[in-house]
Amino acid sequence: MTALKVYAGPRALRRIREEGLHADQYAAMAGASGGPKWFILFELDKYLFGDFFQSRREPLMTIGSSAGAWRLACLATANPVDTITTLAQAYAGEHYSPKPTVDEITLKVEGMLHKTLGESGCRQIATNEKIKVHIVTARCKGLGSSRHKYLQGAALSTSAVLNAVSRKSLSNFYQRTIFTNLDGESPFAGLDDLDTRFVKLTESNVFEALLATGSIPFVLRGVRDISGAAPGLYLDGGITDYHFDLDFSRFDGLVLYPHFSPLLIPGWFDKKLRWRRVPESHLDNVVLVTPSKEFVATLPRGKISERSDFLHMSEEARLEYWCTMLEKGAPLAAEFQEMVETGSGIERVLPIAKRER
Repeated sequence: MTALKVYAGPRALRRIREEGLHADQYAAMAGASGGPKWFILFELDKYLFGDFFQSRREPLMTIGSSAGAWRLACLATANPVDTITTLAQAYAGEHYSPKPTVDEITLKVEGMLHKTLGESGCRQIATNEKIKVHIVTARCKGLGSSRHKYLQGAALSTSAVLNAVSRKSLSNFYQRTIFTNLDGESPFAGLDDLDTRFVKLTESNVFEALLATGSIPFVLRGVRDISGAAPGLYLDGGITDYHFDLDFSRFDGLVLYPHFSPLLIPGWFDKKLRWRRVPESHLDNVVLVTPSKEFVATLPRGKISERSDFLHMSEEARLEYWCTMLEKGAPLAAEFQEMVETGSGIERVLPIAKRER
């Protein structure tokens, strides 16, 4: 059994078979929403943020939503391995009351982000010249931006129903707002699948953008009127971009996508729409790195951690399970490192069209 599965689009597969795996192949890295599902990737992230990208020469674009944005923001700090370790430990080890309110959860997440960023993290991210961060948020339009939760709920429900008919209908309710520290035009400029706006990431709005991108509706409060951005209520970036239905083939280099599952779902409302998945034409140059089904079956409870653990586990059991999950991903990092350093396992890289479903 191998813990790691690596899938590659046609262009990516050709390069990997010719060159092996090395950091300078990659133009971008993606981090999806999914909350504590990320914990299984923690050890892999530490390897990537440290050894793998340490000697990289060219700028790297990153794009993330929700917990994926939190992870990739750590890469843009001065000590990325230390920063992501702080994030992981704070996230997995957080205590909540038996029935936490929106205010309590919001305060806990604010505290987690403050602890992760420290005194200088926002400045480091905003001014980083090598890691070009893109933090995805969803700015509410119309009733969705109301201060009354019933109107917000009505807008959310309506957008979910209409999304089942057409994903483009999301633009009637949300504006995908991407905060970036990139000077000049972003490679993601020109997106026309949804209403999209870019905002300059500055030291004064890094924290707000990171809080907003993880603000699950009715779980966190959301963030109003972010500095430098259009007025309104900003919510979880996974609403529009859960696993990213973006045309990554616009990059000349490859796109590294460490993900907790081979399944790629465009938006948050698409999770139950089995007919709506990311088209393979958008993944021509993507290298998708995931835990194998066989490996997941060996984990405690036979699954990776997820937000629903709050509902089905005592706090003591959840904390133990989540903290254990941070360690359980070590074989993923070890196998990827071996593939990079020795080439062993390159022959097992599969076409992305053949990934497990």
